[in-house]
Amino acid sequence: MIANFLKERLSWILMFILGQAIIVFIAYLDNMIPLQPVLYIVFLSMIAFAAFLVLRYRNETRFYRSLKDWESSLDLTEITKADSPFERLVEDSLIGQTERLKRDASLERTRFELEQDELLSWIHEVKTPLTTMHLIIERMDDSSLKVQLTYEWLRIHLLLDQELHRKRISFIENDLYMEKVSLNALVVGEIRTLKSWCIAKGIGFELQLDMDEVLSDAKWLAFILRQILTNAVKYSQDGEIIVRSYVREDQTVLEITDFGRGIDSRDLPRIFDKGFTSTMEHHDNASTGMGLYLVRRAADPLGIRISVRSAPGEGSTFTLVFSKRNEFVKLSGV
Repeated sequence: MIANFLKERLSWILMFILGQAIIVFIAYLDNMIPLQPVLYIVFLSMIAFAAFLVLRYRNETRFYRSLKDWESSLDLTEITKADSPFERLVEDSLIGQTERLKRDASLERTRFELEQDELLSWIHEVKTPLTTMHLIIERMDDSSLKVQLTYEWLRIHLLLDQELHRKRISFIENDLYMEKVSLNALVVGEIRTLKSWCIAKGIGFELQLDMDEVLSDAKWLAFILRQILTNAVKYSQDGEIIVRSYVREDQTVLEITDFGRGIDSRDLPRIFDKGFTSTMEHHDNASTGMGLYLVRRAADPLGIRISVRSAPGEGSTFTLVFSKRNEFVKLSGV
């Protein structure tokens, strides 16, 4: 800030120094003017000018220092009140622009919330005919056609469910209800949803749930399991998917292991990034790259740590480590 102040006042400083130099030069040329007293006066003037600069630095930079330290939170109370006319011009401009930004932000927020509410309402409305469609498919006699239609129905159902949770993820903290949840009930429920797809692909499940009860939000934990199990089925051709739970260091651990195509080591650090699909199957247009991103977004507020072990052609293991009970006692009250 000192360097900026000196640059701003450089022309005034040079003007003062030039004036003092002219006085000394005239006294040097004119024998009628004693040089020594002039030099003494110039010296005192320089000291006075330096003191003046220090005083003006403190007064003139107070307002701009507050601007430099101001966090762009649209809160103008953090800025020092302007003193000089030029500072008032800056302050008035800031106030006007800030108020305009606040109004625009409020309008955009209202518009966004309205669009989100309309989309959520539309998704819920679409689920009704989807349920009816599923009941119709279940009554079909042609088994081959029934399997195909069930698979396509399931894809639509899962995509709508993913979009519904994507819209809610920004407000997940307001939607959480921590309670005792049965892992067995959640896992079995999600497997039943994928049953027709698993039968068509010849995929079975092996459950080894030694630890059943965890403290979590049932709805969001079910969504996390749904995404991981869906990926496990999607990228497996046949065989079994193993789901096991156990206690490690006083924490419940849930592992979901498939023996599908696996994940390349260069992709592992990026699989939870928004929009990332794969470098192995980059031509796969069916993948949106949103499922695992939403899994990580939902897991963080639940206190669940997720890690992945995988190798191409050997399958993948997703590990969910749940927080200890006492970390959620205050939130849940259970």
